[in-house]
Amino acid sequence: MTSERPREVTKVHARLLKCALEVEDARAYWAHAAPTANRRPANGAGALPERAPAATSERAFEEYWFGARSMPRIEVLLSNMRARFDAYPPALAVLGRWPDMPPDTRALICHWHLQLTDPLYRAFTGDYLVARRAGPRDHITRDLVVAWVSENAPDRWTMATRIQFASKLLSSALSAGLLAGRRDPRPLALPRVRDHALEYLLYLLREIDFDGTLLENPYLASVGLTGPGGKEILEDRLRQLPSIDFGRQGDLIDITWRYPDLRAWADHTLARPGPESAGAAQ
Repeated sequence: MTSERPREVTKVHARLLKCALEVEDARAYWAHAAPTANRRPANGAGALPERAPAATSERAFEEYWFGARSMPRIEVLLSNMRARFDAYPPALAVLGRWPDMPPDTRALICHWHLQLTDPLYRAFTGDYLVARRAGPRDHITRDLVVAWVSENAPDRWTMATRIQFASKLLSSALSAGLLAGRRDPRPLALPRVRDHALEYLLYLLREIDFDGTLLENPYLASVGLTGPGGKEILEDRLRQLPSIDFGRQGDLIDITWRYPDLRAWADHTLARPGPESAGAAQ
């Protein structure tokens, strides 16, 4: 009996109100909560898998995973980190063994996982900001975002909740590199997407059920790699990636994967010496 594939979350919720992008807290979580770590036995027979202790709030508090945070705050962080990363087991295992990840890649991975697990954030960054970027005004304001939340949020949310949610959407998008400032009007921006970040996303999506296609989805659209002007950029990037072979003839697209899954990609790619390719600055 095969296990059910992970999929993106489709039910609207309000977890973002208590936990925004939290890039550095996510980094701490990956370092401590990855399901396995490699150790080398005394006889030198090779690395053996060793399961990490359970990621409990008591352990996180005692070991200062998130610094001098209160126990209630740690419980909130752990709950959200589990929802964002534990729901995709191959991802958490890879992230736990990627300690030299560049800061911009770390922010992007947190952004994509928040998109996966929060449908409003996914729509905000993968649809609304994309449309704004393609229009005559490449900026947003807090009032515009509050209005957007009001149109898309559940009716049960009060105006105070909608305003708070808009604030969290803005702060998370700023941390992800999708905005260039904190004050209105806030210019829209596109983050650098390094090759390893793009490869990670493609291999992750390959193992997840989501709306859209591998090359047309809100995850790529949010960083300018699909949508107006993005299709050609994406295809040029795909042709240069070492972990896939990409070709197009008319409407026929062919992708050959060098590795069977995300874990195998990490085995070969993250162990490769030398700095990763910088990728295109969007």
